[in-house]
Amino acid sequence: MNAGLNALFAVMRKPFLACLLAAGGFSAQAQVRLGVVGGLHSSNVIESNHLAGYDTSTKRFFQSRSGFELGLMLEVPLGHNLYFQPSMTYITKGRRYDRNYDSLKALASDTIYNKSSLNLNYIEIPLDLTYKFPLTPNGKNNIFFSLGPYVSFIYGGNITTQSLTADPQQFNSETDPVTVGKGAGSYKTLDIGANGKLGFELGNIMVSAYFSRGITSFYNAPYPGTFRHTVFGASLGIWLNSAGTPPHLKKKDTDKDGIPDDQDACPLKPGTAKYQGCPVPDTDHDGVDDEHDSCPTVAGLARYNGCPIPDRDGDGVNDEIDQCPDSAGPASNHGCPLPPPVVVAPPPPAPVIRKEDSVAINYIAHNVLFNSGSDRFQDSTSRALDELANRLAAHPEWHLTIEGHTDASGNPSHNMQLSQKRATAIRNYLLAKGIAASRLTAIGYGQTRPVADNRTTAGKAANRRVELRLSIEKQ
Repeated sequence: MNAGLNALFAVMRKPFLACLLAAGGFSAQAQVRLGVVGGLHSSNVIESNHLAGYDTSTKRFFQSRSGFELGLMLEVPLGHNLYFQPSMTYITKGRRYDRNYDSLKALASDTIYNKSSLNLNYIEIPLDLTYKFPLTPNGKNNIFFSLGPYVSFIYGGNITTQSLTADPQQFNSETDPVTVGKGAGSYKTLDIGANGKLGFELGNIMVSAYFSRGITSFYNAPYPGTFRHTVFGASLGIWLNSAGTPPHLKKKDTDKDGIPDDQDACPLKPGTAKYQGCPVPDTDHDGVDDEHDSCPTVAGLARYNGCPIPDRDGDGVNDEIDQCPDSAGPASNHGCPLPPPVVVAPPPPAPVIRKEDSVAINYIAHNVLFNSGSDRFQDSTSRALDELANRLAAHPEWHLTIEGHTDASGNPSHNMQLSQKRATAIRNYLLAKGIAASRLTAIGYGQTRPVADNRTTAGKAANRRVELRLSIEKQ
């Protein structure tokens, strides 16, 4: 044991001093920590080969052996309770072979027992990612879980063989150093594996259970086979410096309005603290918020502080186009009184629906989206429906037929009901925006009017739609 410890201190003296200097430099930032970690474990070798009789007569006599590890560990915070923890440790691994013969076999083979112990020493570098679950608000007491790869460099080792013969009874013991290299019967310089750790962190003390398993085969056997280390153990660690106060983590603010999402009633729309993170309301939807709108319940223009264009003479022609703003007159005469004799103006042309208005309504229809299997709107739909309400308000001669359609998936009766509910939901939204009920008709057609092939995915998507049809007279 003393020889092993002397070897450990000789190998790790320079890395230890380098880590101390690094920790001293990082301590000014009070984030990176340096610790000492050690533990006891049980190690074994998972061997796989095709030797005759190995699995039935030899494998069962191999057993685990005890060992230890001791080394240094750094901790680098990555944010959100996640840490990078590289280590450098001196670790012992191997296995034992222990076979005792009964009296009959001892007489026949002249051997009472055979024992051997494989003792390998490595310098191991685990590269772990660690996640901590805080147990206390100050973050100093945690449950932690670590996982990562490791790289091991063989430092040396030996094989001790012992036997006791029956007649004459004689004890034999030999210890031979292992051969390191690439030839048959030699141990590889490099071994790669993975390890995991689960434990508690109480202030500067860490207590954990750990497990590791080799990925590569560490031994060049004279016969085809693979050899991988396994280790189960418990460790104790001590941090040599304090982590200090963790950096303040900026709270998520999706709409960038300065109000964190967990305090923002409208996390997707920029707003003000006065309205719990929501935009200043615009009751009449004229684009002028209520705080700057002199007529908050009547749609108007920004240049009139949110009020409609004035009409001083009350003739229905606003002052901006009224050539006689103080004398009532018809619009046909630019707001001025008609001179005698009064000439009856021809009736205005019958209103028509322009092509660009139909195109705009169709575009709005494509942006009316519902949650799957529901008549509840998706968040983005309100903007499209508000635009639709504004256009209907600007054209009182328009009547709107709202059609709901589905694809052929599912029950036809259910599809008919769902399409009617969706059409009615749009109608109710427009009613709430002040559009007269007599101008709105909601009809659900279910799957009865497909526009594409319901046997294809693209066809089904096309058939799930809302159609908005304008007319001058209600149909």
